[in-house]
Amino acid sequence: MSGSTQERIGDKHISVMLDRCVALLSPAIESVENPVILDATLGLGGHSEAILRKHSNVVVIGIDRDPEAISLASKRLAPFGNRFKAIHAVYDQLLSVIAECGYTKVNGILFDLGISSMQVDENQRGFSYSQDAPLDMRMDRSGGLSASDILNTYSREELISILRNFGEERFAPRIVDAIIREREIAPLNSTTFLAELVKANIPAATRRTGGNPAKRTFQALRIAVNDELGALSRAMPDSLEALAVGGRIVVMSFQSLEDRIVKEVFVKACTSLTPRDLPVELPQFAAKFSFVIKNSETPTQSEIEQNSRAQSVRLRAIERVAA
Repeated sequence: MSGSTQERIGDKHISVMLDRCVALLSPAIESVENPVILDATLGLGGHSEAILRKHSNVVVIGIDRDPEAISLASKRLAPFGNRFKAIHAVYDQLLSVIAECGYTKVNGILFDLGISSMQVDENQRGFSYSQDAPLDMRMDRSGGLSASDILNTYSREELISILRNFGEERFAPRIVDAIIREREIAPLNSTTFLAELVKANIPAATRRTGGNPAKRTFQALRIAVNDELGALSRAMPDSLEALAVGGRIVVMSFQSLEDRIVKEVFVKACTSLTPRDLPVELPQFAAKFSFVIKNSETPTQSEIEQNSRAQSVRLRAIERVAA
């Protein structure tokens, strides 16, 4: 990546709900002598940098599946020396990453889910429907199937399932039938061609509302390419296991499918298993976690005006209260 590209991305990058995330993690950091925080979605390192600046005794482990993010964040956070460790991994590997770094537990975990601004801004990655590029969408381009591979090889039933389950697309059969017709003529590998194809196969009345009609299809393909919901479903229980007593988990979700997974794990973790007909709590059945935020939080209007990416975020947080 060129220096000018790095500067352009750095100038545009605004970490979502930065101050609120740091404030939510701070009590867990301040309650111990040598705190360790896991930034499970390092990206360009904005949240990690804010945590390291605010707390001079904290160690931050940053993981990301995107090698370019690891490289850029490592340069940005180099001034913090051995207080910052960058690991190339997917967040469902967090337990092994923590052990690799020499720890058994951490005091805080931050998830900033979904796609990063860097990945959207780099048009050759194929995440954006507004810029023509190859249909890649891999967060880690060193392996795995691209969006083009999926579109050109998966069966009709598999493609419909992806669009329905990951994009909540009502017109999945119509879109998929159009994809199959086109791929029989020539392989699909253009973001703008796919976006126009989707638009042409959604009723005109639907196209007039809800933003770009290709948004749901692109989201569905991105999730399928990167197994995002599978990784999140595996990572959330492991994050509970990794947390020390007094530690906190903070999660920002940007679409309902992610938020549903997080909510279900958090509610279960914060629910007592003591039979409801008993008049007292049984310690052995008491919940090991409690809500820091009872439901979810959304950004302020001023933050949305400053950073449009924040508009859809839902923030949740819990704390470990017992071993």
